[in-house]
Amino acid sequence: MILDRLDVDAAAFEARTGWAIKPEGACAGDVCVPLPDESRRADGTLEATVLAARMGMPLVHDEAHGLWALGPSTATGKALTTAQAADVTLPDIDGNPVELASFRGRKVLLVAWASW
Repeated sequence: MILDRLDVDAAAFEARTGWAIKPEGACAGDVCVPLPDESRRADGTLEATVLAARMGMPLVHDEAHGLWALGPSTATGKALTTAQAADVTLPDIDGNPVELASFRGRKVLLVAWASW
């Protein structure tokens, strides 16, 4: 069976995403995204597939395991709320500690890898 929609509780959606469902649409701070009528159910739930499309939230479904994952909204025009990395110290190729903050003001590419 293919599930092509996901209904979520409006209060749970707000608690997990920070987007409040109001008469004018989904709102976070000063930003409100109008929602079509078909996204709201009579029982107070919301259709996540419609929300995701309207708000620029990636939504993926693992049919084999019955799991859904909803990514962050891009309705504000920003995929990230900040571009500031955590202040970390990592070893260089010779094992000497290098603070990420020492590269402040320059573009840095961090490559992470894990064996698992």
